Amino acid sequence: MNLFLNKYLAFLTIITLLACGNSSDDGSANPVTPNPSDTESYRFVEAFSGLEFNNPVELVNAGDGSNRLFVVERRGTIKFFNATQSSPSPTDFLNISSKVRSGGEMGLLGLAFHPNFESNGFFFVNYTKDNPQETVIARYKVNTPASGVADPGSETILFTFAQPYSNHNGGSIHFGPDGYLYIATGDGGSGGDPQNNSQNKGSLLGKILRVDVNATDKGNYGIPADNPFVSESGARPEIYAYGLRNPWRISFDPETKQLWTGDVGQNAWEEIDIITKGGNYGWRLKEGDHCYNPSSNCEQTGLIDPVWEYSHSNGDRSVTGGYVYRGKKLPGLVGKYIYGDYVSGRVWALEAGNNTTPKNSRLAGTVSSLSTLGVDEQNELYFCSLGNGKIFTLSTATP
Repeated sequence: MNLFLNKYLAFLTIITLLACGNSSDDGSANPVTPNPSDTESYRFVEAFSGLEFNNPVELVNAGDGSNRLFVVERRGTIKFFNATQSSPSPTDFLNISSKVRSGGEMGLLGLAFHPNFESNGFFFVNYTKDNPQETVIARYKVNTPASGVADPGSETILFTFAQPYSNHNGGSIHFGPDGYLYIATGDGGSGGDPQNNSQNKGSLLGKILRVDVNATDKGNYGIPADNPFVSESGARPEIYAYGLRNPWRISFDPETKQLWTGDVGQNAWEEIDIITKGGNYGWRLKEGDHCYNPSSNCEQTGLIDPVWEYSHSNGDRSVTGGYVYRGKKLPGLVGKYIYGDYVSGRVWALEAGNNTTPKNSRLAGTVSSLSTLGVDEQNELYFCSLGNGKIFTLSTATP
């Protein structure tokens, strides 16, 4: 059994981590394994000595000038601290653990602050619940946005959708440069997408959704008029893109405005995608750039290939999507997509897009149980370990 439930959030004690192999080509002109060479000028260091969190799965900033970082804990809690302080201490921001079903791949999985958070105090979360088993997209409010904590009684549910299995919940949410909320959803779980949810535009599973949180035509949210399937009979109008298996972490490049995701593979290939409106990314017809169902001669007309993929042959088995680096501390990484692998803990810098040949370089060192990446208000990068609860950053200094 090779479900992402076993390889993502379960603690791994029997995985032997193998060294990276050589790049190769599968005949499609897409490189298929990470470049073996380390970028030795970088190393991972603990960013905030003494801070540890309980199963952190997301790290975001509010974009409000406060320099706070907010850490989402899978159990249903959010904490924040000031990233500029020499010895920061965390403050409880929200506790909805009584509502959240957590464990494995379920839990409080996403957090996004409204673009006008400074004035309206609104933020949004993505979590899973029981009875019935569902994903919940909800809004909460902070009465004093600049410094206060959330009101746990302020929940307004935008919408919910059923989760047929406990794994493959996606969970990442981000506001795009257009002001709309983007939501990554998994295919519903089990293995091999047995219900074919990802290719079914009548289902919200296996998709990137886009909704207008300032509108009310759907109750507590609205549908952007230019969503690609608003006029297609039987299609859910919330869908922005489809054909994804379990997109684990999405992010926008603040310069190019492109939407990136790491999509977790089934049992052989992990992939990085640049998401476009109306795009079909192939699952379950394809896993990465390879036929999956059927195992050969799959119909690929209209499917979008990943910009990068890598195999499981080197011990890298579960992609953790990241960010295009736009900070100032690491000039050699500017414009590169920084991402990693949960199982091996390896991290890479990918140059892709603009019709150029992708270049993928491994950064030296590893982050154990790499659950998520995040950025602060200056677009500097952080890396969270699910296992030890610590936050790391990259340094160019020699140990």
